[in-house]
Amino acid sequence: MKIFKNLICAAAVCMAGLAGASAQSVSFNKDGKLKIVQFTDIHWVAGKPETADAAANMNRILDEEKPDIVVYTGDVTTGKPATEGLDKALEPVISRGIPYAVTFGNHDDEQDLTRTQLYEYIKKKPGCLDAKAEGTDFAITVTSADGKRTKAVLYVMDSNAYSTIKGLKGYGWFRRDQIDWYARKSKELTDANGGTPLPALAFFHIPFPEYNEASTSINNPLVGQRGENACSPAINTGMFAAMLEAGDVMGTFVGHDHVNNYVTPWHGILLCYGQFTGGKTTYTDGRRGARVIELTEGDRGFNTWIRMSDGSVVNRVAWPGDFQKK
Repeated sequence: MKIFKNLICAAAVCMAGLAGASAQSVSFNKDGKLKIVQFTDIHWVAGKPETADAAANMNRILDEEKPDIVVYTGDVTTGKPATEGLDKALEPVISRGIPYAVTFGNHDDEQDLTRTQLYEYIKKKPGCLDAKAEGTDFAITVTSADGKRTKAVLYVMDSNAYSTIKGLKGYGWFRRDQIDWYARKSKELTDANGGTPLPALAFFHIPFPEYNEASTSINNPLVGQRGENACSPAINTGMFAAMLEAGDVMGTFVGHDHVNNYVTPWHGILLCYGQFTGGKTTYTDGRRGARVIELTEGDRGFNTWIRMSDGSVVNRVAWPGDFQKK
């Protein structure tokens, strides 16, 4: 009975800690580091045994990497009921008391919930950093280890699902109002930092058209696997250009294309794919894992690598150091 009571108390402490993490802010740890794990394209299908591979993958990576925050970059659930898929996909993170953020992909709202309903559901979950977001896009500020100053920012944005223009097929894009939101938010954070842009990262699902430009440009370096063209929208609405103008984003992190896991620089921003995280419910080359990103307080740069489901680490790079000409 005493053991049972202790377990209940431990669970209560965990849930209380997660409830307190609902503010859109995290901190560098005591060592001045912030470790982020990116889970992407989990494609959880309720009732399919193959989905269990995704859970085993996530659990192992979380145990090995021990991140400070997790970001889910879309196509989290691809079966009915969507709520069960979300519950199962988020459980490894919630059970460990890790703050997390979620943006959706092109398949999440094809089930039995609208996009609005999906966001409403996850915002009520313990530890969800989307909780105070007024829309689908929001910024997570990263404070110093002592909690006194904002030192970095993580943008989490919804790249939407499919074309909304009649006669134009393909995937969705950032709308003009979303680009305007980013520009305003970036300026607000820059102004509050005395006019100096904060080191920033951006997370979303569908890659910019610039991913194809960068990955096919002659002599442009590329680290990792490029198994297919980036399945980008047919039109370019200018979010990448807005990031260049603002000067804060160092790297972008997407999913969507299951056999891509590369990073490649383009005009001073490192364009990155996550590693496919899901089980055998969709197309893949059979490899699973997650991208890991580590920020250091006071540095304008980051380290990133992929932790595979077998425990191995591949494609470790430092940005910008490893891409600077010697």
